[in-house]
Amino acid sequence: MPNQAGTLLGHDDPAPFEILNENGKGHSLFVCDHASREIPKSLGTLGLPEEERKRHIGWDIGARKVTEILVERFDCRAVLGGFSRLVIDCNRQLWDPTGMPEIADQTVVPGNKNVSPSEHMQRIREIFLPYHWAIEEQIANFHAHKIAPALIAIHSFTPVFQGFERPWEIGVLWDQDDRIPVPLLETLRAQNPDLTIGDNEPYSGRHLADYTIDHHGEAAGLPCVSIEIRQDLIDTDAGCEKWAKILGDAFADILADPNLYKIRRD
Repeated sequence: MPNQAGTLLGHDDPAPFEILNENGKGHSLFVCDHASREIPKSLGTLGLPEEERKRHIGWDIGARKVTEILVERFDCRAVLGGFSRLVIDCNRQLWDPTGMPEIADQTVVPGNKNVSPSEHMQRIREIFLPYHWAIEEQIANFHAHKIAPALIAIHSFTPVFQGFERPWEIGVLWDQDDRIPVPLLETLRAQNPDLTIGDNEPYSGRHLADYTIDHHGEAAGLPCVSIEIRQDLIDTDAGCEKWAKILGDAFADILADPNLYKIRRD
């Protein structure tokens, strides 16, 4: 339920987004939609015990830490989501029922049942929109300096889904713009021949329900890519450091190319 002020978020809740390294000199913008498992205090626990809220259904395990390391390495900025995707998934189209799931990976989410239209709009207005406005503001700042930034989204995925053991350690997701994903796949495979690297696996970048990269990257003609890393590989600081280095080494020459930072209109 909303708090007494008629708003979803209170003064003691975190912000709906966080900016990292706002004065970074790099020409890439990292985003991490599912960086947090916070829930607004007015929503309690959404009816879930802590062990459920800590699972992948609440956030992308390890994704925030990997983003932080990459931001430092490339001196780039990042926008991080401030709340759990159980509250509202900032990487879903607003018409997608998984954006505010009543059931998440076979777990019933009581706090998402019987949500009124006005309460649904509060989540959009106070969490979803401010997060995406923050991304737009960062991109506008790049444009003001005549830079077309690269947009890179960091996610993580579960080792097993619906009984299927996923063989990939990392996946590169993309749709039409191949400027980052194609050389990234080639470099990852050349530098890490023992890894199983997914090209639009375990998810497809052509999935229409996804929002962030499609809206801010593809639709705007910016070079863009979404990265998925298997969660059991980055559930410790050491694992995050290892995989941020693997990914950073593969990105190094790509992000150093000044010809990357252009708007493409096909």
